[in-house]
Amino acid sequence: MTALDVFRSLPAVVDIGSIGEQAKSLFGEAQGRINAVGWAGFQDVRFLVDSTGALLLAVLLGAAIGYHPTTPRKQLHEADMRKVYVMYAFIGAVIGVTVREFGMVIGVVVFGIGGLIRFRTDTDSTVDTGRLIAVTLAGLIAGLGLPHFAIITTAFAFVLIYLFDTNPACRVRIDQLPEGRVLEMADVYRGVLQGHGCKILIEHKSVPKGRIEFVFRRPLRRTREVLHAALSNVAHEVRGDIDWVTE
Repeated sequence: MTALDVFRSLPAVVDIGSIGEQAKSLFGEAQGRINAVGWAGFQDVRFLVDSTGALLLAVLLGAAIGYHPTTPRKQLHEADMRKVYVMYAFIGAVIGVTVREFGMVIGVVVFGIGGLIRFRTDTDSTVDTGRLIAVTLAGLIAGLGLPHFAIITTAFAFVLIYLFDTNPACRVRIDQLPEGRVLEMADVYRGVLQGHGCKILIEHKSVPKGRIEFVFRRPLRRTREVLHAALSNVAHEVRGDIDWVTE
């Protein structure tokens, strides 16, 4: 049988109605209007429990990957990527629950908003981008007349941001150290940071360049200015140039 014979065997008339029915089965019966339950949604205990459980599971799964022992932490942005994994897993769960409960049209809207955020919004870091997407989703869900899920989403995001920002990651570089005393001064500066409750994540010493670098997590109440003053209080004859690195 030739290709022409196959073409001739095709139906002459396309059943538009059957295509419409298939589209309805794929995207749902009523995609033109969202079932905005309003504040009565708080009476739907099943949805509240299921959605909360889904968000919690997503956070735990994201943390399992983000906090894997083999995850590299050689740079400041790598130390911050753990919270990004968790936040994006949370965002994915929010989209999944919304699409599952209220239709595929919301998924199209979310992807459109995501493209706008990706290409039209300038943020300083991936962490800021994750927050931006989270608050956009919360606003979108509230605007769809689903305040109960919007409040659950915002509460989860609030708790995650609080946990992540309790110990923010920092990176400091100390140059121009006295020749032959790099290892000694590394102990001194490390002691200063740990004395202020900082947790050292990465330590790099360059003896030929007279330089040491620390990537660490600082307590929320220990600002960079406080730590800078503490690092500057070492003995003048062994003090180096302190430079805070941002990425």
